[in-house]
Amino acid sequence: MPCNASSADIIVIDAARLSQSIQDFGRIGALPNGGVCRLALTDTEKAGRDELVRRMQDLGLTVRIDNIGNIFGTRAGHDADASTIMIGSHIDTVSTGGLYDGALGVLAGLEVIAALNDAHLKTHRAITVAAFTNEEGARFQPDMLGSLVFVGGMPVQDALDTFASDGVRLGSELTRIGYAGSDEGPRNIAAYFELHIEQGPVLEAENIQIGVVSGVQGISWHEITVHGRSAHAGTTPIALRSDAGLAACLIVQRAYEMTQAIGSDQLMTTGTMRLKPDLVNVVAEEAVFTVDLRNPSGVALKQADTSLVQIAEDVAAETGTRVTCRTLARFDPVIFDQGLVASVEKTAQSLEYSTRHLHSGAGHDAQMIARIAPAAMIFVPSSGGISHNIREFTSPDDLARGTTVLAQLVSGQAGLMKE
Repeated sequence: MPCNASSADIIVIDAARLSQSIQDFGRIGALPNGGVCRLALTDTEKAGRDELVRRMQDLGLTVRIDNIGNIFGTRAGHDADASTIMIGSHIDTVSTGGLYDGALGVLAGLEVIAALNDAHLKTHRAITVAAFTNEEGARFQPDMLGSLVFVGGMPVQDALDTFASDGVRLGSELTRIGYAGSDEGPRNIAAYFELHIEQGPVLEAENIQIGVVSGVQGISWHEITVHGRSAHAGTTPIALRSDAGLAACLIVQRAYEMTQAIGSDQLMTTGTMRLKPDLVNVVAEEAVFTVDLRNPSGVALKQADTSLVQIAEDVAAETGTRVTCRTLARFDPVIFDQGLVASVEKTAQSLEYSTRHLHSGAGHDAQMIARIAPAAMIFVPSSGGISHNIREFTSPDDLARGTTVLAQLVSGQAGLMKE
């Protein structure tokens, strides 16, 4: 216990229980060499949802499922008409994910509830633990879809009519796995907190225990399709080709050069590329690839968006191809509630944890909830800065520190009462 905090002021979490909870949950969708695969709305993620609902009910929470499949478990407050304090994140993963990305925020929320139950403490406000649908965007686009629909940023019918790359409809999958709900989640949210691994190397490199997240950088996803003409690789001169593969590579190269010209805050990633007919001895007639642009500056991100489209059109003209560009997702930068951000820092420092302010490079459900309620995030270190990878790891001590900060923030905002 920190020497400057009395035991009466601290909600004591069970670090061993939290660590075991995460390990046990990680068995759902476990991969042979470590890590997990719980793509949104698959049978494996359904198993995760079922387990989460069971854990919520075991803790005495009232569980509701909304029309996009978001799961809300609520511990009632003494004041029935008061707003709720929400803790949230997600349980879906990328295809080669780790145990902590997303799941930590949800399972730490359940640990906060368990700690309050253990201490026989009531709160004036209700506390809700939320797990949002399709945060990763690995199967359906856009990412953070569930929280986006929840805050009114995307019509629910549009979301239900979204199709995955394998041709399945999101709404049909929700119904198939039994999570096409009809309830409405809490609307009167006094504060939202999300505990998350950093997914980057800064905290570990600087030996910092708690990241105080000031906001989330803007994200813009594009899909570019290059239309060329297939031809024999051995008989067609370079000058007479309409090579979609060549054009795609030139666009990617120049887009990287564009990001360097904008400045170090600008990021660009090409994560997928498919060629057609995908044969070693045939000039590609079509190339489809994605570009992920990110920047904490909305102005700079818009500049990158415009430049990317111009680059694609210029390359098409040079190579005798044709391009079509489609926006998959676009979210402006978000600045979190300054009062809550200050509370994260003050709380962590009162527990004698070292802190550092930083901007999130990844997208999170918190940036969506920030549209309708005060929101803040807590980061804990990622070993080696690795995430979206089976080697993703955060130490039990760091998990406990982050959850302890979360527990104090939530209990303070909810208003403690002794039974």
